[in-house]
Amino acid sequence: MRTLFVCLLIGIGLLAGGLFGLRAEESSPPSGVPMWLREVWQTYHSTYAMPDGRIIDDGNEGITHSEGQGYAMLIAGRAGDKKNFDQIWSWTKANLWIRGDDLFAWAWNPASRPNVFDTDDASDGNMLIAWALLEAASRWNVENYRADAQLIINAVARRNVVPTRYGPTLLPGSRSFGAADREDGPVVNLSYWVFPALARFAQSNKAADWHAVIASGLELVQKARFGPRALPSDWISLSRDRLRPASGFPSVFGYDAIRVPLYLAWARPKDHKRIAIFEHVLTQPPFVPPAVVDVSTGEPRERLGGEGYSAIATMVQCVLNDVPAGNTFLQVKRELYYPTTLHILSLLALSEIRPSCL
Repeated sequence: MRTLFVCLLIGIGLLAGGLFGLRAEESSPPSGVPMWLREVWQTYHSTYAMPDGRIIDDGNEGITHSEGQGYAMLIAGRAGDKKNFDQIWSWTKANLWIRGDDLFAWAWNPASRPNVFDTDDASDGNMLIAWALLEAASRWNVENYRADAQLIINAVARRNVVPTRYGPTLLPGSRSFGAADREDGPVVNLSYWVFPALARFAQSNKAADWHAVIASGLELVQKARFGPRALPSDWISLSRDRLRPASGFPSVFGYDAIRVPLYLAWARPKDHKRIAIFEHVLTQPPFVPPAVVDVSTGEPRERLGGEGYSAIATMVQCVLNDVPAGNTFLQVKRELYYPTTLHILSLLALSEIRPSCL
């Protein structure tokens, strides 16, 4: 498997052949985008983006998710690539922004007819797209981006946020997860609290009390911990008076929950109390490399396939213990779409919150 080098060589500068210095401003393009990020984005785009702007999940039969469109828009904006940002956003508007309520259908399948086989929305996809639009509006001073972002954020407030005993709480989608939809509802997924996006919403939108939405997520991170390892499951029931893994879903800390420490550390790097909840499951045996963990037994069920997941562990070690990132973290491989995306997001986050670890 070919490797996309993102090596950040402190004090050495730019080397020919694919190694780029994060701190070497003399090697950055005029826009101020570091060369390593520009290179990462170009390779990511060429690997996972179709010519029309659709981002493919190559680990899931080539389908497209609203979250994938949002991730790609976010990275494109950080990389200063307005042309491809616009193309990805145009495809997203034409193919997923079709519900009529300013939220996005969560999936598009090239093999199905119609391609949108399920018009349900995913709140994390909604928020990632809105966050990317806000970032792009600030970078390129495009008012239409900001206006579209506000429409989406207002819809998230109206359709994805519900009152619970924890305060305003984020549901995974506008249908199927509420108290009226399921016997064990409301059901939540902590990885849908994209904390840096929510913090950005709090700066520019009053449709919901976004600080309170953040607070409910933080309380649930602290309290929704199950089994001998005291870990959250991917899907959690808030019904009645006791938190529990939601019925009908695997009772695991898995491919969803692995994102919780990423988003948490990105937005709140000083919140060591909560970030430390995930330290053992990311950095200590028998969970190295990171694994899907059965929360009832505390034992690993399967390894999370891909080095991108280990990048989150590196980020956590840096934030908690000032452990420098090693060469594995500084190299982004062409893995499947999802771990590669998480690896790039970990790099972006750490370069912002703790560049000294690089």
